Amino acid sequence: GVGMGMTAPVSITAFPAEGGSLQQKVKVSLRIPSQFQANPPCPSDESIKIEERQGMTIYSTQFGGYAKEEDYVNYAAKLKSALGSEAAYHKDFYFCNGYDPPMKPYGRRNEVWFVKE
Repeated sequence: GVGMGMTAPVSITAFPAEGGSLQQKVKVSLRIPSQFQANPPCPSDESIKIEERQGMTIYSTQFGGYAKEEDYVNYAAKLKSALGSEAAYHKDFYFCNGYDPPMKPYGRRNEVWFVKE
């Protein structure tokens, strides 16, 4: 019953399938605004969970435009290639992040994050 507005980034946990495409299973995460961090309102929908994300170190790449699944998959492949075989990161998931509202036509920011092991 509490309106919190939209926060950035909108973070989607992607689970890569064989060949680099994404599985149909995704998890969308929104940051709880600062004023609600200590005592977040209780969701009335059972499918909504509140979880605390621990600090993490990430490998990241940034790109612009209206991001589609294909863009995230392509930039994840580029990031994987840039990191090579030396970097240790979780390979069973990665984060696709968008920072802008849909009505912003220019200067859009999107990122792919790999979480360091």
